[in-house]
Amino acid sequence: MRLAGRLGPLAERQFRLLFAGRTVSLFGNAIAGIALAFAVLDLTGSKSDLGFVLAARAVPQVLFLLVGGIWADRLQRNHVMVASNLLSGASQAMLAALLLTGSAQLWMLIALAAANGVSSAFFFPASTGIVPQTVPASMLQSANALLRLGLNASYIVGAAIGGVLVAATSPGAAMAVDAATFLLGALLIGLMSLPAGLHMEGSHFLAELAEGWREFASRTWLWAIVLQFSVVNAASVGAMQVLGPTIAKQSLGGAAGWGLILTCQSAGLVLGGLLQLRLRPRRLLLVATFGVLLATPVLVALAVPLTLAAVAACAVLAGIGIETFGINWDTAMQQEVPGEKLSRVSSYDALGSWVLIPLGLALAGPVSDVLGTSTTLYAVAVLNVGAALAVLGVGDVRTLRRVQPAITIS
Repeated sequence: MRLAGRLGPLAERQFRLLFAGRTVSLFGNAIAGIALAFAVLDLTGSKSDLGFVLAARAVPQVLFLLVGGIWADRLQRNHVMVASNLLSGASQAMLAALLLTGSAQLWMLIALAAANGVSSAFFFPASTGIVPQTVPASMLQSANALLRLGLNASYIVGAAIGGVLVAATSPGAAMAVDAATFLLGALLIGLMSLPAGLHMEGSHFLAELAEGWREFASRTWLWAIVLQFSVVNAASVGAMQVLGPTIAKQSLGGAAGWGLILTCQSAGLVLGGLLQLRLRPRRLLLVATFGVLLATPVLVALAVPLTLAAVAACAVLAGIGIETFGINWDTAMQQEVPGEKLSRVSSYDALGSWVLIPLGLALAGPVSDVLGTSTTLYAVAVLNVGAALAVLGVGDVRTLRRVQPAITIS
């Protein structure tokens, strides 16, 4: 009976279509991350070029995030998701064709990555806001849990298949598979049928943004941790996505090895989620901050570098830490921020946390050329620890407690 209750949302047709369409799209994203990294490295051999391509995707994603959130509230959300998937599928199909025919140039990769970034900025706000439209209110927690499981599982399987696919065929072939997943995702979500009245009507854009900002800025613990992650994400994402594949290509078995590392990190995400479902710590932000520290060993392991098995083990630990932070952070947000303002506050959270990632991606290669790859990774590890210790100086981070024993995790 308990199992049937947890899977209850899958009895709802609209949720099944949402779950399938979103999971398929995220599965393709996991493949694309590996394919794009090794496509650039094969094309130019430059860490800096890889950083520029990844930054080209991240910049429009950040710039259009708030716009995507507003329009996802104003239009039918499944229609926004379909349009986003079609644009993403088209950009990835063009990239696959360029790679497979040997006609790809760096500027083309940058332009298509930017198009993909724009489409993703509209997809994710819509995919979050649509959930209450697909299940009864009593099933929201189960629906969110299933979607999160689909997210992590898609990255486990997608990273593993992506690494093997790139190693066995080519980055272009892997990118073609990614394009197909976007089109399949668009088809599944397009089959959803939601009442027109469920979407929100247009309102005063700037006034709503201003109200969300006031709510965001009034909580020291909130903006302090977002400030922490604006720096930590920039450095860590740049290190992992730019320097990680470079080290894997040189010392850890290439694309297959890097796929294994990413798969192990995703397995850690699942394990971390299962642990947090049982542990439910009282001091939410304190535990979340200590979770961030678990993402440090993998940076050191890559800097050495240790054996593939050792790096993979550290990646599992990083996944546990990332999910520990994410679940407790979501719980704190949902507990402390009024529900009618939560989406806007969450948009500011995402914007602040991601805004410097393009800079980190662009600088990772040039900085490592000057300092050395290992030194750069060691520096990022020290920064990660220092930022976590600094945010512990905020009183609410240390003391904010769980108010209700069963907060919805999304």
